[in-house]
Amino acid sequence: MAKGALAKIGGRLPGGGIDQAALLAVLTFGAAACSTSPKPGVDGTGLPERSAPAMTAADQVNAEELPEPDANGWVRRIRPFAVLDSTGAAYENPFLGGFNVPRPQWVDIDADGDLDLFVQERTGHLHFFEREDREDGTTAHTLRPGAYDHLDVGEWYRFVDVDGDGDRDLLSESPFSYVRLYRNEGDAGRARFTLLADTLLDVRGEAIFSDRQNIPNATDIDCDGLVDLFLGRVTGVVTRYEATATFAASAAPFRHVTDRFEDIEIVADPAANDGSPGRPTLHGANTMAFADYDADGDADLFWGDFFEPGLLLIRNTGSCRAPSFRSEPSQFPLNDPVLTSGYNAPTFGDYDADGDVDLLMGVLGGSNNANTSTIDNLYLFTQEDGGDWVRWSSAFVRQVDVGAESVPALVDLDSDGDLDLLLGQKIDPTDLPNARVFLFENEGSPTEPLMVWKGEFPLDGAYHNAPAFGDLDGDGDLDMILGTWRNELRYLANEGSATQPRFVLVDSAYLAITRGSNTTPTLGDLDGDGDLDLLVGESSGTVNYFVNEGSAREPLFVMVTDEYLEIDVGRRSFPKLVDADGDGDLDLMIGSEENGILYFRNDPVDGESAFHAVESPFPAPDALPRWVTGELADLDGDGDLDLITGGDEGGVWYFERMR
Repeated sequence: MAKGALAKIGGRLPGGGIDQAALLAVLTFGAAACSTSPKPGVDGTGLPERSAPAMTAADQVNAEELPEPDANGWVRRIRPFAVLDSTGAAYENPFLGGFNVPRPQWVDIDADGDLDLFVQERTGHLHFFEREDREDGTTAHTLRPGAYDHLDVGEWYRFVDVDGDGDRDLLSESPFSYVRLYRNEGDAGRARFTLLADTLLDVRGEAIFSDRQNIPNATDIDCDGLVDLFLGRVTGVVTRYEATATFAASAAPFRHVTDRFEDIEIVADPAANDGSPGRPTLHGANTMAFADYDADGDADLFWGDFFEPGLLLIRNTGSCRAPSFRSEPSQFPLNDPVLTSGYNAPTFGDYDADGDVDLLMGVLGGSNNANTSTIDNLYLFTQEDGGDWVRWSSAFVRQVDVGAESVPALVDLDSDGDLDLLLGQKIDPTDLPNARVFLFENEGSPTEPLMVWKGEFPLDGAYHNAPAFGDLDGDGDLDMILGTWRNELRYLANEGSATQPRFVLVDSAYLAITRGSNTTPTLGDLDGDGDLDLLVGESSGTVNYFVNEGSAREPLFVMVTDEYLEIDVGRRSFPKLVDADGDGDLDLMIGSEENGILYFRNDPVDGESAFHAVESPFPAPDALPRWVTGELADLDGDGDLDLITGGDEGGVWYFERMR
């Protein structure tokens, strides 16, 4: 560990675990209940005081700006109430939704002398975090939702002063693999972007091609006052364009300089890793950034590659006016290289205002198993006196994030009159054969929630965990049905009590669907006979129906159909039974991979459920995550139902109904 680094970065803190027999898992509620070894991103790695501080609960809620409600009255909220990590610190942005492929850039977009942060996680969309330095010496990064939603950035973006007027313009991807230019027609303190060129042309009138999986960059590499544009190619070489002196009204006049800038060619050698002779070299998707990390007056090149676990430095051994990039690439930081799953995306700036450049690096996930970087994927390094670099965080934007494909469940697990939050995950980044269910206990009230991270339920032997709860044995407490990546469902009986649950794995293959995988269960009495029936979603997008032909104390689930109501949501169905319209019966909402949430209203006939597809009252698909897994509940006690969803990015989305 580098001198001065935090004692724990992106790892587990000391905590008790749970012994497991081969076929028996005992899971108990409470502080000593489940494993309390926090996951990276779940516990929230601490930052130094000069960086992002722990927010108080009041700060977290009061700092939020709310957009206008959508057509159905929904408003997405990032900080509706406080959510605390295992140290008792509040997440700055608890319901941001998670990061899997964060593409960051530090930019002082408002000319107030500090570095604001842009992060792209989804195609076409930018998160903007305004930096606010407080009087007590701490720093906050406040999400400004919607500030730049009108900008379609495709697969990548770069803020750069193309026209030399002192403010940042915007280059981004134009489908497919071209370059779009937005000109900043505001000023350095207030940006106002206007689309200048949907497909950027060079001085010859030819479209500038940029592989959409690569993230280019721009800088004045030769100190002639004209910005240079650098495009990484999948072959590992670099194309250079340079702006001319004139900025036309309809295009930026870039001229093509070379397709082999400085003869750079970055390739991966598989044999170097496993000793296998004669294997071909590999070219991959790449990212790049320029920064004068050594303060010698010229810009050095930093390269992230799909096949490279490190961040590569190609040092400029020339000068500002005569650059030379003929040195061998070195993994960076030089004193303690960072190694990830690969495809690392750097941005540089003087984050701590000490006169040298610091590094923020997103991890997009490359050839070294992207499942390992679904939580630890936004690294902050500061440069210290003497040139050494210290890693402060691997999850710089503090939010609830369990990795990928989060599945929430809202239940009163301890019978204290309020709803607790449980989150299933696709796979544990630190234990790849397995997945977990995470517990946030509500230590607030039915009207003022306070979610506190309490630990994880280690459920070895499966992944893609999707929990559902109900009293299956009639003893007055909640049992668990757990969906997994297979076609099977697990059954965990509560052998504790309604206030102190203790889950015991009864059967790891309790039920099976006829085809497909990625089972997602929901429980409810569909035939009015007083016991719980079962609906199960799956990867193909259909819904399976199991009727309970046993009793409320001794369930016996029998499959009725694997194409319930002929429902097909496309891919990855996530059913949920809930009284959405407040008429006393269970309606059906179904999340999907790409098509948002579908809604089926229940108009029972002779006590049996009768579902009818109606227009969805939920947010539009493009306002929801992929793999949306919805839960409805009145979390704030205002008399209407709030919407909590998981999604592909591993976090949580929260929507409040405003009318």
